[in-house]
Amino acid sequence: MRYWHPMSEAAARKIAAFRPDRIVLLPLYPQFSTTTTASSLAAWRSAAGAVGIAAPTHAVCCYPRAEGLVAAHAALIEPLLAAAAEAGEPRLLFSAHGLPKRVVARGDPYQWQVEETARRIVAGLGREALDWAVCYQSKVGPLAWLEPSIAEEIERAGRDRVPVVVVPVAFVSEHSETLVELDVTYRDHARAVGVPAYHRVPALGTHPSFISALADLSRGAFTASSVSGLDSGEGGRLCPGVHRCCPLAAQ
Repeated sequence: MRYWHPMSEAAARKIAAFRPDRIVLLPLYPQFSTTTTASSLAAWRSAAGAVGIAAPTHAVCCYPRAEGLVAAHAALIEPLLAAAAEAGEPRLLFSAHGLPKRVVARGDPYQWQVEETARRIVAGLGREALDWAVCYQSKVGPLAWLEPSIAEEIERAGRDRVPVVVVPVAFVSEHSETLVELDVTYRDHARAVGVPAYHRVPALGTHPSFISALADLSRGAFTASSVSGLDSGEGGRLCPGVHRCCPLAAQ
């Protein structure tokens, strides 16, 4: 892992000892960003080079609308929408880790991919006139970050007196940004501003549909013939051309 054990260097040493014929890199970031996926792949390349790994390597850069990813989210959301409806017509808040606006302005596709994931999930839920929004959390530092923030969306829900169902749309596992930020900090904030009910959808974890999606992506990567050794979960580029930092922009 990039930020916790086993780190890339430790994993590279074990993989070098295993002597694989081929390597697939499958990030657990469904949505690509230069600040996450790209930096993690760079860390792997550095670690692999340091221990002499020369096996052909193929990376999946993103999979923001993989069918299993979308299906898993929808399955986890449905029961909480039903629970929230006991307090009124619920609003679905897709919360993702934020980024400085200047990163996106340089062509990073992360915001577009997060919004694309949310759109696919909403379509998969099949509920007419569903009230939903994308928002961002975990801001640090003085720079302007993506908006609206989850705090702002919770305050809007408080003014509208609608219950909320919060979806960690860019986090696939539980950690401090779900268990503390979403479950404690923003639940308390929702209570303070008069939100009638606050429900948080679990991270995907080991949901069978999500694991099936990862398996499909892995099989596709092992059989890929891409010259670059890189593709999206759909093969070629899926980001609009304005996103110059898409890793498949040159293809």
